[in-house]
Amino acid sequence: MTTDSSSTNRAPAEGISTFKGQDRALRADRLGTGGLLLSVLAATAPLMVVAGVMPTTFAVMGIVGQPLLFVVLGAVLVLFSLGYAEMSRHVHNAGAFYAYISRGLGGTAGAGAALVALVAYNSLQVGIYGIFGFEVSGLFATYADLEVAWWIPALAAALAVGALGWLKIDVNAKVLGVLLVIEVLLVVVFDIAAVADPGKEGLSLHAFNPDTLTGAGVGTALCFCIAAFLGFEQAPVYAEETSRPHVLVPRVMFLAVTGVAVFFAISSWVLTVATGPASIVPTSQEQSAGLLFFLTEDRLGSAFTDVLHVLFVTGMFAAMLSFHNVVARYAFAMGREGLLPAAFGRTTGSSGAPGTGSLLQTGIAVVLVLTFALTDDKPTGDPTAPVLHLFTWGGNIGALGVIVLMAIASLSVIVFFVRRGAAGAQAWRLVTSAVAGIALVVIAVYTVKDFDVLVGAGPDSALRWILPGVIGLALVTGLVQGAILRGRAPETHARIGLGNEAFQLEKEAGRTP
Repeated sequence: MTTDSSSTNRAPAEGISTFKGQDRALRADRLGTGGLLLSVLAATAPLMVVAGVMPTTFAVMGIVGQPLLFVVLGAVLVLFSLGYAEMSRHVHNAGAFYAYISRGLGGTAGAGAALVALVAYNSLQVGIYGIFGFEVSGLFATYADLEVAWWIPALAAALAVGALGWLKIDVNAKVLGVLLVIEVLLVVVFDIAAVADPGKEGLSLHAFNPDTLTGAGVGTALCFCIAAFLGFEQAPVYAEETSRPHVLVPRVMFLAVTGVAVFFAISSWVLTVATGPASIVPTSQEQSAGLLFFLTEDRLGSAFTDVLHVLFVTGMFAAMLSFHNVVARYAFAMGREGLLPAAFGRTTGSSGAPGTGSLLQTGIAVVLVLTFALTDDKPTGDPTAPVLHLFTWGGNIGALGVIVLMAIASLSVIVFFVRRGAAGAQAWRLVTSAVAGIALVVIAVYTVKDFDVLVGAGPDSALRWILPGVIGLALVTGLVQGAILRGRAPETHARIGLGNEAFQLEKEAGRTP
């Protein structure tokens, strides 16, 4: 990706402007460390990862060393965060990824990144509606003997999430926080129970043996596992809504990525302990997403397992709400800077929320859920295919998009500080960004190469190229938009990535926005 020479003349980045251009700024001072951390961690949906991602990775990849993969990925993402967090001290913008990329690689690159971010986070959020509707439908069938089509609870959730998107972020943080804490506690209870009553191989640490990572499936397993971390990178999106973004954003990022790495490494290890390392793969293949519930039923009883099923659903709702908030803020930032219609760059009434962006995300979710619902319950074929395709397709498209964004952001960090003459002072952060960027590029290559495995398509299926091509198309379209703006609307192009600072500059120049 090329850089723009105009990026060297962009506005000073220290601090954040206190100018609030009418309704073009998100309300500050609404989030502290706790609220920001809960909003970010909710997107990781810990119970969905433990009950869904981990058994799938064991079953599909046949790799016992999944706990070690979480340790390795945690280390890579900590390295990434060192430079990314330092950027957050200089750039405060609700369009975090594309704002950072704009500052380092120029407005055209930023426009490409903006559209990738919008597509990726929408895909992640909408994908969860599929598995959410499927699980809620199952709960109705099991506990109420009532047949409910999966798309009905999915649509109900979309409307509920959209309504909450109009409310203040502190309300959302409370909703997210309560759900998150409860599901984490339940997983911890299971972890303790499994360690106290291990499988026939005892408290084996075999899953942390590097020999368990040999084989052709390691690269694809990395793709599965990195999706479990998605959420920690969202902290800078809320920078404008915190009182001390230069302190709180880096703090929350490191707390999130290290906490997630430790929690998932331990929990995936406990799964191997509960079944025995030699049995984890065949048991996962037999039980699939029911593995966790199968193990809790045996150790903690049916009542605990029933509660776990309910919290599985509420955890997914928390993740949907978290991703919804991120999409709305990206749309707000893009509207404020001319990458989307100006209406998206306005906040909503008394709540100060990015309401138009919230409506956009809700509309996209409703349309996609209805589209997949129309292909459901056909006389031929698997009736669960549409809902499962919505989840796997959306989740993997979104994960690929975020991996690409992180890789480009790593390069942007290096260019940003080199151009500012700070390469010497930031040398060690530039090295960690380079190492993380290379690792992320490798993961992205494996993700595209093995996309047929990730989405359950055959090796000859066109989907293996069409689905990852969505991210490629978004990137190219954004780059073209940026190039057009650079030629036809240079003032708009110069604002890309500046956020509120652009309107401070207009005020100082006597041009009230």
